[in-house]
Amino acid sequence: MKRMKHWQDVVSVLVAIWLMASPWVLGFAHTNLAATGNCVMIGAVLFAFEMVELFVPESWEEYSELVMGLWLIASPWILEFTGVRVAMQNVIAVGVVTCLLALWVLVTDDEFGWFPPRRVPH
Repeated sequence: MKRMKHWQDVVSVLVAIWLMASPWVLGFAHTNLAATGNCVMIGAVLFAFEMVELFVPESWEEYSELVMGLWLIASPWILEFTGVRVAMQNVIAVGVVTCLLALWVLVTDDEFGWFPPRRVPH
């Protein structure tokens, strides 16, 4: 088992916990089932991926988080809860943060990032 590699994963765990709790904290849990289910289900999947990623970092997890972040950004229109402003703003904000954290790792990680490791001349 590897040790934690990215601080972004710890932040993402906290973001996933927030996403799961947000319908009750923000008060839309009983007013919109689509928004609540979206937050709880995507939050649970993000949480599970992040817990695995804390100890076994793999690039597919970052790409999966990027897709889930993009889903969160688009979900108010797809699931039709744009009328619940607080829910819409919440999932868009969480989606943007999730995408930024995943992209950050993909851009900066030498092992499975987008850019090859920098070689230092001898």
